[in-house]
Amino acid sequence: MKTKIYFKSILPVAIGALLFTGCNSEGDNFDYGREVILVTGTESNPLVRFTVEDTPATYTVTASATGKVSEDVKVTFAQDNSLVEAYNTEHKTSYYAIPESAIEMDGTEGTIKAGSAASTGVNVRVVSTEDFVDGRVYVIPVTIKSISGGGMEVLDASKTIFLRISRVINFNSLDMTDVNFYGNYYADEPVDLPNYTFEIKCYINEWHPGSEPISRLCNFCPVNESITNLLRFGENGQDVNSLQWVTPGGGLISTTRFNTGQWYTISLTFDGSTYRMYVDGVKDSELAGTKGTVFQRLELGMSWFDGGTAGTSYPFKQRFLGRIAEIRLWSRPLTTSELQIGICGVDPASEGLVAYWKLNDGEGAVFNDATGHGYNIDWSKAMQNDQQYDKSSYVNWLLDDKNKCSQ
Repeated sequence: MKTKIYFKSILPVAIGALLFTGCNSEGDNFDYGREVILVTGTESNPLVRFTVEDTPATYTVTASATGKVSEDVKVTFAQDNSLVEAYNTEHKTSYYAIPESAIEMDGTEGTIKAGSAASTGVNVRVVSTEDFVDGRVYVIPVTIKSISGGGMEVLDASKTIFLRISRVINFNSLDMTDVNFYGNYYADEPVDLPNYTFEIKCYINEWHPGSEPISRLCNFCPVNESITNLLRFGENGQDVNSLQWVTPGGGLISTTRFNTGQWYTISLTFDGSTYRMYVDGVKDSELAGTKGTVFQRLELGMSWFDGGTAGTSYPFKQRFLGRIAEIRLWSRPLTTSELQIGICGVDPASEGLVAYWKLNDGEGAVFNDATGHGYNIDWSKAMQNDQQYDKSSYVNWLLDDKNKCSQ
């Protein structure tokens, strides 16, 4: 599949701002009136999205001058994976260089013809995704290696474009609408987490009716629940579509009001002094605190059964009518950039990733820990009211057009 990329003309104001912010390290010796060459599309941000729905997919890279050139200018491009590490360091991101087997370039040279300001392009083509590692987000750095003709210079701050590969991913999820499914996983040993991040994807079908419009999503904590990290919608007289995080240091209510029929990635971080809630990688709210947590128990839904009837028991009154996927627990607070990169998935070998339940198994009653650390959840041995129950018959995997993620 060929993706046609159309470039808008460069606005003089934008280029002027870029010259000022990108090159003012030269101080009073910098000539702000000089004409330069840059990669088209990097005026405000060197990172651009390259959507790959199918292979082959093509992105055309061009160069632009800040004014019409008086003679032909030849621009030589190169794909340079060595630039990824420097980009990650500068921007606190964790992108990966694309595998060499996945990419081709049609030529390396573009020409800005005399009397124009835009070059002919070179085609960067993704020909295969077979060597992509699940959970990694790849970028393709294409940089200007040299120019000849016109007596012009390359604008160093905008000489490289980073093509961020964006794919549409289909995934399995777990159905949470049956209250009989709700239960707990107990790990063999507690994990002390003075700093941490917890993430979960959720999809709300509808808000359940009833006198207690609480929808309990999950909780991770010690076995005795002496410390909680509880997520529930509609608690304490709040709006039914607001989310409460009961942190180890107190309650935190989201400013986001959640819609039905939409996937959300909820991320909770603690850095030793502040609890922060993020929605789809964007900071929502925060609370000062000093207490970390302990993980040994993961609760899905409202698992406590109080002996009531089907319509009056706690699980029924606090049922979550939706789906879940992508549960992750980290031993460090992730940065905003890391949270945004990981919306669709992360590398199981990522630094500080304690447990990773993708919930993408698709069959059976075992929810495997992708890290290999051994936190596999067997729902035929689910815990409820501190007793073990076989809940395997209530596991319902979902894979349909609703389960798509684009990153």
